[in-house]
Amino acid sequence: MEAWLQHMIDLMLEALSLPQVGLGAVFVVALISATLLPMGSEPVVLLLVHEKPELFWAAIGVATVGNTLGGAISWWMGWGAERAYEAAVHHTPRDQRVLGWLRRFGAKTCLLSWLPIVGDPLCALAGWLRLPFWPCVVYMAIGKFARYLIMTSVGLYFLP
Repeated sequence: MEAWLQHMIDLMLEALSLPQVGLGAVFVVALISATLLPMGSEPVVLLLVHEKPELFWAAIGVATVGNTLGGAISWWMGWGAERAYEAAVHHTPRDQRVLGWLRRFGAKTCLLSWLPIVGDPLCALAGWLRLPFWPCVVYMAIGKFARYLIMTSVGLYFLP
């Protein structure tokens, strides 16, 4: 089973290798990395833009769309998880404090979706709390666009 899984991962990485696939690979990797899977999409964007500088804005845009769509998927996962959780368990006082903070700031907390480690679960928590979907998506897109723009620009500055 493990050999099969490794083989499938190798095939996927080969299919998404840059620059042959380009923007399609950027979209897929950005979408997957915005779900709860531990993966980073910035190196893929940076390598594509390094190989094809004329794709700078296209790569930033495609990565933003893919990552925002992944954040929206996480929102829906959180929405569904909350319904299942509420049917089985009540919140602890610590959970109540964290959830209260998120409720107080509302959809604007999705601006922080660009943060490593906590950003993607934050999108799921927004769905969990049933924060308004479209405002959350807009704030996710703003945060993710800024992240890709800054990370890619800084990365290009330091690449030879």
